[in-house]
Amino acid sequence: MSIKLGLHTGPQEIEMAELLKLWKTADEGGLHWVSVWDHFYANPIEQTKEPCFEGVATMAALATVTKNVRVGCLVFCSLFRNPGLLAKAAVTIDHLSGGRLELGMGGGWFQEEFEDFGYAFPPIGERLDQLEEGLQVVRALLHEGSVTFKGKYYEFNGALCTPRPVQKKPRIWVGGRGPKRTPRLASKYADGFNVPYLSPEVFKERNDTVTRYCEQDGRDPAEIERTINVGFYMGADEAAAERNRKGMERFDEVRRTGMLSGTTAQVVDRIGEYMEMGAQGLNVAIRPPVDWDAFHAYLEEVVPKFHA
Repeated sequence: MSIKLGLHTGPQEIEMAELLKLWKTADEGGLHWVSVWDHFYANPIEQTKEPCFEGVATMAALATVTKNVRVGCLVFCSLFRNPGLLAKAAVTIDHLSGGRLELGMGGGWFQEEFEDFGYAFPPIGERLDQLEEGLQVVRALLHEGSVTFKGKYYEFNGALCTPRPVQKKPRIWVGGRGPKRTPRLASKYADGFNVPYLSPEVFKERNDTVTRYCEQDGRDPAEIERTINVGFYMGADEAAAERNRKGMERFDEVRRTGMLSGTTAQVVDRIGEYMEMGAQGLNVAIRPPVDWDAFHAYLEEVVPKFHA
């Protein structure tokens, strides 16, 4: 069996020293990928007063303390930064990491952080329109090195992106849970498509939608890598597994279907279900407090079954 296994870490409710330890453990433990997410507030809304580190700076730190893993963000909110600024930051991180950058973009959803930090929070259709323009700009800057673009939200007049990335064409990811527009944007602009916290069956629906759009446009669907983020509530033994299952109860039933729980053997079976539905990569999303026993058991007993 072969699937690329990774770690997705929210830089919230955690001390930087423990976050660095988590990344280093993943890097040395045989994982393929480590990513962060992009929020100003810890989430859900009840946790906004908890610490939360900024995404670009956190991703740069990730790049400097790891040596092996792909360095990603799933996903940067397209409305928080001018896409030219984001592209420049991405190139800098690609150099810091020695060519391990993976850049994810999405439309944003956490209304309170938009409003509290003075950003407009337009309807979802407008946010995705802005994302679409941003994807075109970032793709041109990273892949071609320059951009001339005039849209509703952005205008660029021959902007250059120097230095060039270490990678010839860093991969751009589109991520989100939406059933229509997000897969459509992925089929047009992305090199990778990621969905968070969905069951294997719903993941397949999103995956099939991307494939269908690619076929309509004459694009080879195999050009787009497909991955899933899942909550991590595994236990190192049966007693810990039962305890961690209770930690899932704060989430709604739909989201709980997109989580790994149980013993290592049960998690191996669940990952296999995602593989059967077309997942080429799976990232476990760890929220504090970190269950170190469970994470080490995952690295030692689960990862080797999928990584040769």
